[in-house]
Amino acid sequence: MRWTPRLRGTATAAAAAALLAGALAVPSAQAAAHDGPLTDLVNPFIGTENEGNTYPGAAVPFGMVQFSPDTGHNVGYDHSDDHIRGFSLVHLSGVGCGLGGDLPVLPTTGDVTETDYAKYAAGFSHDDESASPGYYRAGLDSGIGAELTATARTGVQRYTFPATDKANVLLNAGQSLHKNLHTEVEILDRRTVRTAITGSGFCQDTEPYTLYTVTRFDRPFASSGTWNGDTVTAGSDRSTADGGRNGAYLRFDTTEDRTVEATTALSYVDAPGAARNLRAEGGRSFDSVRHRAQRTWENRLDDIRVQGGDDTLRRTFYSSLYRSFLAPNIGSDADGRYTGWDQKVHRAKGFTYYQNWSLWDTYRTQSQLLSLLAPREARDMAISVIRVDEESGWLPKWGYGTVETNIMTGDPVTPFLTNAYQQGLLKGYEERAYRALRKNADGVPSADSPAVGREANREYLTDGFAPYVKGRPHAKPGDSDYDHGASATLEYALSDAMLARMADDLGHERDAERYADRAQSYRHVFDPATGFFRARDASGAFTGPADPARSEGFHEGTSWQYQWLVPQDLPGMIDLIGGTDAANTRLDSFFAYDQLLEDPAGTAREVWVNGPYDYYNADKYNPQNEPDLIAPYTYLSTGQPWKTTDVVHAALTLFTDTPTGMTGNDDLGTMSAWNVLSSIGVFPVQPGYDTWGLSTPVFDRVDLTLDRRYHPRGALTVTAAGTSDTDRYIQSARTDGKAYPRTYLTTDALRSVRTLAFTVGPRPSGWGTSAQAAPPALR
Repeated sequence: MRWTPRLRGTATAAAAAALLAGALAVPSAQAAAHDGPLTDLVNPFIGTENEGNTYPGAAVPFGMVQFSPDTGHNVGYDHSDDHIRGFSLVHLSGVGCGLGGDLPVLPTTGDVTETDYAKYAAGFSHDDESASPGYYRAGLDSGIGAELTATARTGVQRYTFPATDKANVLLNAGQSLHKNLHTEVEILDRRTVRTAITGSGFCQDTEPYTLYTVTRFDRPFASSGTWNGDTVTAGSDRSTADGGRNGAYLRFDTTEDRTVEATTALSYVDAPGAARNLRAEGGRSFDSVRHRAQRTWENRLDDIRVQGGDDTLRRTFYSSLYRSFLAPNIGSDADGRYTGWDQKVHRAKGFTYYQNWSLWDTYRTQSQLLSLLAPREARDMAISVIRVDEESGWLPKWGYGTVETNIMTGDPVTPFLTNAYQQGLLKGYEERAYRALRKNADGVPSADSPAVGREANREYLTDGFAPYVKGRPHAKPGDSDYDHGASATLEYALSDAMLARMADDLGHERDAERYADRAQSYRHVFDPATGFFRARDASGAFTGPADPARSEGFHEGTSWQYQWLVPQDLPGMIDLIGGTDAANTRLDSFFAYDQLLEDPAGTAREVWVNGPYDYYNADKYNPQNEPDLIAPYTYLSTGQPWKTTDVVHAALTLFTDTPTGMTGNDDLGTMSAWNVLSSIGVFPVQPGYDTWGLSTPVFDRVDLTLDRRYHPRGALTVTAAGTSDTDRYIQSARTDGKAYPRTYLTTDALRSVRTLAFTVGPRPSGWGTSAQAAPPALR
């Protein structure tokens, strides 16, 4: 119900406005909050088809273990498959290449004759499958029911067998989603099996890493054995293999007691570490662990309460929020020990050590969301990255477990850490972080370091750009900045801008000037003849096709898509292409804006999106990939902020509550975090700095519970009463009841207000259109 206040006597217009603002903040009947568990709104199957590459299995927030089925897809599970090869311990949400899948476990019946999980895989139907946060179950065609749940460092499984004296649990150490180099299996007693798995690979070969597991069953097995290659040996208690199939089977008599439970603990340190993790987190029943995992997730999701929107919108939102908390992952054991990137054992004191760093992706969205909603964990994550530098000699680019993979390009670790600094998460570590970042920004790792860092930094520092050298041999495994010189230049310059602000804050004035000058290096890859960014070869000549839609030297994108990746100086970039009018014309073409107004969802699916990995040969927005994540917010800097809402809301239609409901790879929560932040109308438009761009929320009301240690107010409420497909344009904004004319907030402002209230209507307004309203350049 809506009401209009009646004022008596000499009540002022200001008082009327304040009362009206308070009235609009009251949720209407149609905006009632969800009255059941928020975990009921999460669908873990979203993104499990069409290369979203998510997993539906059991995990707790940031857990070391992600216990999930593998069906034959290179990253684990694909909803279109109908056989499960095993339930394995390690998965990363939305990665693009095979990774993890260690120790796939599968229950079977009968004699054990086959050792290849592709051949002994169990058929199943989605009609007999379900999942929720912290829990997964499937009925297998064999008549076995399989259930999974997890703690931070253990995976807990329960299998319900038919009545048989040949109920088996297969522990496959030799097959994973990556390359297994060496595996060891040892049956310690009639309840316990230990493994060590050394693997390598993620898109390309990497340095090897080893993980250790120990599995403890709730009752003795009747018999057991191992396999090595094709040979199955009954009664054997150990087996070792170099790259071949290797595993153990445990047999139970389930003619009367049909249920078998087991807990598998994981450690990246050593076998005693896995045993300690088992003692610390094991020993509980399956149902107890499942209920605890669900409570943990409920508490985490409850940090955001939304009102308004239909059930589908809420499910996509909370499912995205859930996926945003799946990584990075705990890397330290229960006793604090962890394996550092120097392959030595260290102990985390006063913090939890984390690993798995998809930084090229997460520095744009997910790291900011965690800084807002999980600052304590985000602080530990940032400290962990600093420790990587201190222990290995260099900061990470794309780290998996205990090793560098060098996947992706540019310098993503700088905005990741400067964001942590700007959000106040590096108290006591500021200079340690700065020293690591300065070394990274001014140098190149030595030849004996696994890291590539800013690989093209010598040329960048000398000439002002990273050259595009087509076909140059890779000196180290992973991607090369020389293969993507144009986009590497843009990302180096972005990072220099963020580091300049940190240097200035810390009193390193000369460094700040150097980095601020280097932040303008984006200009060195601008071709006046085409009006677009363009790669330059080692001689300095522009190279590749002049057509910006066919450009070369850009990583997973074209010049059209990278042209807006100058968040440190959008006014300067806009001047380069001819001013605000020219920029708006180009933006309208890029987003197919006229078509978008006629058919937002159709434009998103038929004009913007051309396949999950179709990154090249396009002149349109690609909402599926990281280079374009900030692009819709460029309109905030061109005096047309309402178009940001139009584009963002169209892109949000790509997120649905079906297996195909992810736009592109999730990339460890990157796309999910984009959905969450864009849905609440507050988005980090200058990654690595503390600027949050504003757009129309999709919910009438969003209540955020924030950590008082970092947000003294402890809460923030964002309202947009009546927001809808038709009434989506911001007419005005107010913070704590006061008019707010700008299209952005700083982190300090975000922490100092309790309410951010938008008034919305059916047509664009003059709100946020002045030059002073736009996010400022970082200079």
